[in-house]
Amino acid sequence: MSDEKDWEIFKQKFNAKSGINLNDYKPTQMQRRITNLMTRHGVKNYAGFFELIDRSPQLYKDFVDYLTINVTEFFRTPEKFVELEKKVLPELLAKSPKLNIWSAGCSIGAEPYSLAIILNELTPSVKHRILASDLDIEILAKAKQGVYTANEFKNIPQNREQKYFKQVQTNYVISEDIKSRVEFKRHNLLMDKFETGFDLILCRNVVIYFTEEAKDNLYRRFFAALKPGGVLFVGGTEAILNFRDIGFQSYVPFFYRKPF
Repeated sequence: MSDEKDWEIFKQKFNAKSGINLNDYKPTQMQRRITNLMTRHGVKNYAGFFELIDRSPQLYKDFVDYLTINVTEFFRTPEKFVELEKKVLPELLAKSPKLNIWSAGCSIGAEPYSLAIILNELTPSVKHRILASDLDIEILAKAKQGVYTANEFKNIPQNREQKYFKQVQTNYVISEDIKSRVEFKRHNLLMDKFETGFDLILCRNVVIYFTEEAKDNLYRRFFAALKPGGVLFVGGTEAILNFRDIGFQSYVPFFYRKPF
């Protein structure tokens, strides 16, 4: 069987098994990653690789983890979170005292919990809605537990550490109050419907392996999901070059606003 046909069949079978459409991912990076795994496991072709992940839950999980890149930490890129806290959120709160926020591709929950901590300090008596979604069910289960290693925890200042976490052996456990402010849900960004009416959407370090077409489609759907005046916050390597074509205004670097 030709490599091309083998690859097409692999994508179809993997989509049926996982609900993830590999056509939305850059093929060179994806194929390089799979080839490395095939070499490591002594497999000659994509058909053999599919058989391998189909019968090995651990290898399947490792591969899905790679696709959904579960690398995260609290207040990732701290200077951007300072801009979020000092400028973006206060301006959004001036328009709407109760915010509707979506952390899209939330991984282990560090991002939505970081948001909940900031909002608790800006508006202590208000319970905003923070929706946090991810494709990976096991990662969502970890997010709901709210237990973190020292590495995931490294950007937390001491005053927040004392206020919102307790140390249990070598881990840090987030407070029940902060946990209760985040609603977790499984969601496939490339396949599932989006809610609308968001004041703020965060999608950071999620689209790194997506094709340009998949990214463009995603950003257009985010635009539609925001309220007028709503803001999209993307990762530090993910500037949206065609933001004006989509309809966004430049606001603060890596924050894009839907016009009022």
